[in-house]
Amino acid sequence: MNALALRSLSTLFEPRESLFCRSLTWNGNSFQHEQTSRRRTIIALLGLQRLEESGCPQPLDLGAIRDVLLAGAGWVKGIGDLGLLTWFTAAFAPERLCGLFHEFDFDRAIESYPDGRIAQTRGLAWFLAGISHALLAASAGIPDLTDVAADAYHLLLENQAESGIFGHAAHSGLLWRVCCERFGTFSDQIHSIYALAAFSRAFQIEEPLGPALNCANSVRALQGGLGEWWYLYDKRTCRIANRYPVLSCHQDGTAPMGLLALGELTGHSFDQAIDKGLSWVTGENVLGKDLRSLGPGLIWDSMGVQSRPANYREAALNLMNISHASPIDSLGIRFEASSDHYGWLLFAFGRLGLPKTATSSAASAG
Repeated sequence: MNALALRSLSTLFEPRESLFCRSLTWNGNSFQHEQTSRRRTIIALLGLQRLEESGCPQPLDLGAIRDVLLAGAGWVKGIGDLGLLTWFTAAFAPERLCGLFHEFDFDRAIESYPDGRIAQTRGLAWFLAGISHALLAASAGIPDLTDVAADAYHLLLENQAESGIFGHAAHSGLLWRVCCERFGTFSDQIHSIYALAAFSRAFQIEEPLGPALNCANSVRALQGGLGEWWYLYDKRTCRIANRYPVLSCHQDGTAPMGLLALGELTGHSFDQAIDKGLSWVTGENVLGKDLRSLGPGLIWDSMGVQSRPANYREAALNLMNISHASPIDSLGIRFEASSDHYGWLLFAFGRLGLPKTATSSAASAG
């Protein structure tokens, strides 16, 4: 998986900009690249750094990519973006953290950005994780981040039900409030788990581990029989609200990232659930299809219901708690590859290194 992720990122790299493309899509005849993305480049670099820590050579110049990312922060549009930038700076240029805290008003960030004002779960999680990594990486000179971290932490917990499941946001517009408060994606769950673990580690407190374990145990109990991390959760009933699409990024990237981080701090093992998720990618799924495409060196994006009416039916039956199975002929694979997917995969597993053959290939390419 690590070797494939490294190969995929090389394909997604745009050398003229020294950034990674958002994604590429196979249209049946050729690949179409989307424009570059600083957010996804940051995630890719966080993963590549983990791989570098294993001692493996890399074909990409991480320093040059880092310099491009540090050249400007005009792309930051929310607390989630600010959290990622803080996390990245802590990992790649901790000496610049003081300048970052001078440039951005962290004390007012939550109320200043739209995702903060609606208490969007993933944005809060990235913000809390970024602050936590800054504290772990920085020496003297950075401001006291205790109050702003506590604010993000408490807002995050307000989005969590007793079931352990997080809703998507707390203060969205009237038309979406019921949906956002009640339902949360797998991304909301797993990034919250990681952020709570990072917060516990950075501030040396055990309290956040309880909510993190509560969520982790709930999503593990709801994991599909073939290892699927389903897409949408109902925090009120602790049930699946919509199963599809199942994203490969969750299966081999973010789920291992969050669960391994939590397991390291608590001693709870999630290895069996992680292994089942990985097996889903390699062919142990309802279609019996390996989502790895070894020719172009990619892992395809997801498996989902192909028609919109069928997807609505799937959601309605789940909400009514009616047992059913989606017809296999309604499911298909999305032939797209995203740079953040491979970044999260390497962030989870990069420290394990590469197979010897892949290491030799990377050294030759470099």
